[in-house]
Amino acid sequence: MKNLNIELPALPYMMEEAFKKLKINFQFVGNDTKKILITSSIPNEGKSFVAVQLWQMLAESGSKTLFLDLDMRNSVLIKRLNMEFEDGNPVGIDYYLSGQCEYEDVIYKTNVEHGDFIPCINLLENPTSLIEDHRFEELLERLSKEYRYIIIDSAPLASAADANVIATMSDGAVFVVRNEYTSRKLIRTSIQQLEQIHCKLLGVVLNRESVSSKSYGKYGYYGYDGYYRGDREDK
Repeated sequence: MKNLNIELPALPYMMEEAFKKLKINFQFVGNDTKKILITSSIPNEGKSFVAVQLWQMLAESGSKTLFLDLDMRNSVLIKRLNMEFEDGNPVGIDYYLSGQCEYEDVIYKTNVEHGDFIPCINLLENPTSLIEDHRFEELLERLSKEYRYIIIDSAPLASAADANVIATMSDGAVFVVRNEYTSRKLIRTSIQQLEQIHCKLLGVVLNRESVSSKSYGKYGYYGYDGYYRGDREDK
């Protein structure tokens, strides 16, 4: 397995505590819940940030966890995480799904203990056909046998069909909402999309809400009708 070094930002205390609660709740989702989609309605709601932090915390808690970057239209994680590949010619999920490399070539061991990563190297204009290919479904099935959790970052639901296709093959989804940014109508439509394809909604994360120290007790992640509160703006 090849090595990949990533830089993860230090979180403010209150945000770190909120993610710890999110992680704890995930440890009670059941052993059959492995393939977890992290998505949102539109870009800039914070889904990638939430996905990375959840991946890191689950891995550091001792669960073998893999991050799968499937936002192949607009991934920014290579730059954002300052990725340094041991291999001078890295390959990622885009290479694998197009048949240019094999399973062992795309999984990277990172400097996060118990945390492996499948990056997206090149952006694609229309990756939906690759996601619909049997090769992707076979990849998920193999990963689910080797990892306790697979955290999947995808394009937003309203931006492309990608997330809907991925959701049909996932065990559940976490839906990220940016406070005072996304319309309620769009949020309802996105959640209905997940329901229509029978993708279990594991919870809703409310991002970028101003929280004072007096409301610290309101931090948390409570499942479908609950929320995680944060204050970070990311894709």
